[in-house]
Amino acid sequence: MNKQPTASTFMPLRGEKRWAYLIHEKTIRLATTGADHAVYLSPLWYVVHEHRILIPIDAAGRHAQNLIAGRPAVGLLDSGDKYATVHGVRIEGKGVVVDDAATLARVEELLFEKDFYVGHPYAGSYFEFGKAAHRTLFQLVPDKMIGGDMREVALPQVPEARALPEFVTDRLA
Repeated sequence: MNKQPTASTFMPLRGEKRWAYLIHEKTIRLATTGADHAVYLSPLWYVVHEHRILIPIDAAGRHAQNLIAGRPAVGLLDSGDKYATVHGVRIEGKGVVVDDAATLARVEELLFEKDFYVGHPYAGSYFEFGKAAHRTLFQLVPDKMIGGDMREVALPQVPEARALPEFVTDRLA
């Protein structure tokens, strides 16, 4: 059986470049599966600390229940709004509870630095609600990470001949 090449084969996002990308992105889309096999998907904040992807999740949330039950998780981070700028990483793995006090404190600092600023109107509410909701810190432990970056193969702008669809009538032939 021949393995078909994928987009990440031609413009991979690997190694330290991948980690740099993960550190700077704001949101991860996390998908977990419930006991009834329904997929639960939502955007979440996260941080990267010591090459670990750490996601705070409110204890009553479905993701928390699914991860504690040992069900698989998939995270997706992506950027770019044009073909030549699309880049991202898909992470397949599982979630593990992190309860180390030093890591918890450091993650709060990193979250504040990444998503808030001194005097931010919602910073206090976010952290206070997290305590009331028994927010739990999970590490997304990857079994597989696949990343691609179209910017690696983007061509410089050059004159080109275009064959546009027939309904595009406002262009010169």
